[in-house]
Amino acid sequence: MNRPSIIRPKRSVRRQSSGFTLIEVLLVLVILVILGSIAVPMFSGVGARADKQAAQVQVDLLESAITMYHAGARQYPNSLEDLITQPSDPKMAAKWDGPYLPANKSLEDPWTNPYKYNAKGTKSGAGFDVWSMGPDGQDGSDDDLGNWPK
Repeated sequence: MNRPSIIRPKRSVRRQSSGFTLIEVLLVLVILVILGSIAVPMFSGVGARADKQAAQVQVDLLESAITMYHAGARQYPNSLEDLITQPSDPKMAAKWDGPYLPANKSLEDPWTNPYKYNAKGTKSGAGFDVWSMGPDGQDGSDDDLGNWPK
């Protein structure tokens, strides 16, 4: 007996897509937005904190250099420049044993404002004040960073 052949319908040939669907792309974008909204607040104050820390470290360095100057000259320098270059006053030049800071040391804070110095310190217990005006560049404001207690 001959078996009747079963006629099978032809399968349609599906093309395989090599790209992403619109839903997949949108899902990835949503995930990136969520991650970005979490990460941005975590890193938003890092630069400002780093600048404040750098300014405080530089104030501490200036305080040390001024103290070394005072140890040799028995008086505080007239200006911060006296820490780098020999004073023009002959009396002070004779006592000068510097430089107390490298010649390439900038006397500007991270916000490009000059460091302030007062040889007759009133805020610190060191006998002199040295400070940065802070991010706002205004002297005497709450964000000033100096060699006085916090």
